[in-house]
Amino acid sequence: MHTLLDLRGNIPSFIAVTDGKFHEVNIWDHLIPEVGAIYIMDRAYLDFSRLYLLHQVPAFFVLRTKSNTVLRRLYSSGVDKHTGVRCDQIVVPVTYYSRKAYPAKLRRIKYYDVEKDKRLTFITNHLNLPAITVAELYKCRWQVEIFFKWIKQHLRIKNFYGTSENAVKTQICTAISIYVLVAIIKKRLKIDLSLYTILQILSITLFEKMHILQAFTAFRYNYIAPYIANQLNLFES
Repeated sequence: MHTLLDLRGNIPSFIAVTDGKFHEVNIWDHLIPEVGAIYIMDRAYLDFSRLYLLHQVPAFFVLRTKSNTVLRRLYSSGVDKHTGVRCDQIVVPVTYYSRKAYPAKLRRIKYYDVEKDKRLTFITNHLNLPAITVAELYKCRWQVEIFFKWIKQHLRIKNFYGTSENAVKTQICTAISIYVLVAIIKKRLKIDLSLYTILQILSITLFEKMHILQAFTAFRYNYIAPYIANQLNLFES
């Protein structure tokens, strides 16, 4: 499942379900870029021809480079190494096909993550943002991992009701729709509860006739972490 997460509300704005043979980079061909948006991606989506199309929208991108990505430095800007930024450079692709696919300047930022003791290299077509902001934007990509973790833990699909492609996609999209509705309720009603707790409350008050806010204020709810198991219990304890 390929997901584009809108970080303004942690809500999926695009989802595509494909088989395992479908390479991530090809999902670019199904996206309609938003003018002025910043797309944060992992290295699997590095394709200079597709990135240049995004650049022409115009939209922005921040993504990690691959180990074999060859770029030539044109000039460097000063950096504050106390922020973790190690260099801020204007670069261009070196190889013939890469240069032909992306005939414009890029920005390369190298960053050292002290907490994880990891060195990261980013490229972006946004030439005006502070270098540390670019690094911090990439950290936002972790929200996608949190989203998938939430889906796996709280909207687990134990059985498929059909085995056709349409049936499987319908059930997955239903689970995602539930997530989106719960997220919208939480944001619009300013409910100070976790998404999982809200889901629990809705599941036990689904057929009760009351104002939706009453369901979340009538009682005190405590979060109980769900038990995650790969197999169902054979016997009741």
